[in-house]
Amino acid sequence: MRFSLKILLWTIIVMALALGFSGFYFVNYVFETSLEREVGQAMDESSILGFAFETAALSVPAKYSVLPDNTVEEIAANLERGGQSTGRLLRISDEEKNVLYASDGFEMDDELLMQTREDIKTYRIIQVENAYYVHTGTTVNALNRILYLENLKDVSDVFTERAMGFSLYRKVTLIMLFAGILIMQLISSLLTKPVRLLTEATKRMAAGDYAYRAKQISQDELGQLTRDFNSMAEALEKNIEKLEEEIEAKEEFMGAFAHELKTPLTAIIGYADMLRSHKLDEEKSMMSANYIYTEGKRLEAMSLRLLDIIVAGKEEAQLQQVPVEPVFDYLKEMFVGSRKMEFHFDYEPGVVLAEINLIKTVLVNLIDNACKASEDGGRIEVSGSASENGYRFAVRDYGIGIPEEERHKITKAFYMVDKSRARSKNGAGLGLALCVEILKIHNSELEIESEAGEGSCFGFVLAKGGEQE
Repeated sequence: MRFSLKILLWTIIVMALALGFSGFYFVNYVFETSLEREVGQAMDESSILGFAFETAALSVPAKYSVLPDNTVEEIAANLERGGQSTGRLLRISDEEKNVLYASDGFEMDDELLMQTREDIKTYRIIQVENAYYVHTGTTVNALNRILYLENLKDVSDVFTERAMGFSLYRKVTLIMLFAGILIMQLISSLLTKPVRLLTEATKRMAAGDYAYRAKQISQDELGQLTRDFNSMAEALEKNIEKLEEEIEAKEEFMGAFAHELKTPLTAIIGYADMLRSHKLDEEKSMMSANYIYTEGKRLEAMSLRLLDIIVAGKEEAQLQQVPVEPVFDYLKEMFVGSRKMEFHFDYEPGVVLAEINLIKTVLVNLIDNACKASEDGGRIEVSGSASENGYRFAVRDYGIGIPEEERHKITKAFYMVDKSRARSKNGAGLGLALCVEILKIHNSELEIESEAGEGSCFGFVLAKGGEQE
């Protein structure tokens, strides 16, 4: 069931109950008030009739010590005639509650009469066919006789008015319910419009339209829900785009990996088959073996790099306070004298939060890339400087540089600016990709500055640690 329909149904139920109970209470209140007024008038009339009867009895000749029955009938008849205009009905009973006089049409049982006592007035509401009466009873002390006077007052109009009131209120209730349905239909439609818009947005997103956003039409809680939904949709879109990029990157990675494996493996198999199936002279045998060895070492290095990338991307670094001096000493021992390059080390003392072996791997790869991008004898600068933001490592070369259109690609696995030059120096395009993954787990990133033909500078910043004792 739609939410708007639920609102409408519950509104109808609440309105019906509210109007029903309020109408019943109002009509019944008016009825009870009117009936109470009629009962009061009937009791007053009963008292007046009793007083009038006693007054009339006082005019009886003194020769009677007790009021005779015929005189009772005469007085009662006079009282009844005096109230013909009001439809008065009387009944007089003696001490034994035997009826002495009864108006025509006064056909009541003796239930009220039996309840009437001296100086006690009684009444009841009775229905006779389609008419309603207030039946009152009182005692009269007339010339040494205690008589019982009963009176009927017609109150049918009060009950008729109640019935008409209920009928009218039912009509009013139906009209108000109908009008309420129309109004609530409009209100529920307006209230649920943001929900419908959100529903449409979810359907569009489920169909793949992640750029679709729900329209915000209010500033209330539903408006806030719409804003939150759009924020979620935006985050979801970015995550999906990132996921798609990662999938594309993995596909490119696998394609490049297959290509990098295919070329050396084909050559290795070819040279190995030639060594196996042909008798070669010493020079050709040495050339073939050397190629197999060189390509095999390259494949070994590439495999180890791939393993490093996988591990670096999954593990959490155990960061410790590490002084930078031993790191630079390690780099000097590893590169100075072993490469045909001019190395310059310039660094400030400091302490960083890092896993030392992983940071050594990053710097080794950066220096190795700088050597591959430079001619023999080229200048390579390795520096370290402390600042408020942390400690910055940098490796600068003055080699071939990187074209601007290719800078965003160089950190991808297997990507090489100059493939022939990289392969000639046993490169596979994995070094920078490994550096990026290691720096991620150090909450850092690789900074690249480069100009084609003028060289490149690769740097990164690590958080500073406390001073070593």
